[in-house]
Amino acid sequence: MSEVQRRGFWARLGAYEPLTLITMASIAGGLFVLQRLTSEVLEGETFRFDEAILLALRRANDLAVPIGPAWLTHAVDDITSLGGVTVLSLLTGLITIYLLLDRRWPIALFVFSSVLTGWLASTLLKILIARPRPDVVPHLIEVSDLSFPSGHAMVSAVTYLTLGALVARTQRYRSTRIFVMGAGVFLAVIIGLSRIYLGVHYPTDVFAGWCAGALWALGCWLISKRFVPSRAPDNGAEGDDHDGN
Repeated sequence: MSEVQRRGFWARLGAYEPLTLITMASIAGGLFVLQRLTSEVLEGETFRFDEAILLALRRANDLAVPIGPAWLTHAVDDITSLGGVTVLSLLTGLITIYLLLDRRWPIALFVFSSVLTGWLASTLLKILIARPRPDVVPHLIEVSDLSFPSGHAMVSAVTYLTLGALVARTQRYRSTRIFVMGAGVFLAVIIGLSRIYLGVHYPTDVFAGWCAGALWALGCWLISKRFVPSRAPDNGAEGDDHDGN
């Protein structure tokens, strides 16, 4: 191995090994927090905490009416739709198609499979925990499935954080990478908070959803960093781009 090759090897190792170790440690810590939270929920230890927050978000003289102005309830209802099946399916589908058309086949398939498997994981966790929806306050929207973890919180975190991480890899400037990731985190947070405000999830459902979703997205990012190229292969100019001159 030449001197240039040795320097290149140590430079790559110094760049990626600490990041990989931090990521693995974050995943391990997140799994521990998720396990402890699930255990406390199953034992009923979190109910008083959940109840206090849900009641604090409603008017004392009428629990069917949330605190704040009327427009806030309408805005929260719109925000929660950003984590719904329809919006996330359309978003994932459109981005997957865009990446396919942009000749980024590996990253397109990876985005689609990451979101799909995250959705399946959320459904499986709901079935295993089987926590019913809260009945502390009246629900402001119709819901029918199980409560823990919050599917909106988890799947929106999986979708927006995974997309944010993968899109950030394609950006040239650090400021744009930070903005893309910040936007993903912001959307996941406000969607989760909307579920609590609407009374359809306990706060611990949402915390667990954020934790599980962030773990899933972090794992997907780690895999993509190692195995998925961020740029399309250079196949030369496309035939339909020429004007025949």
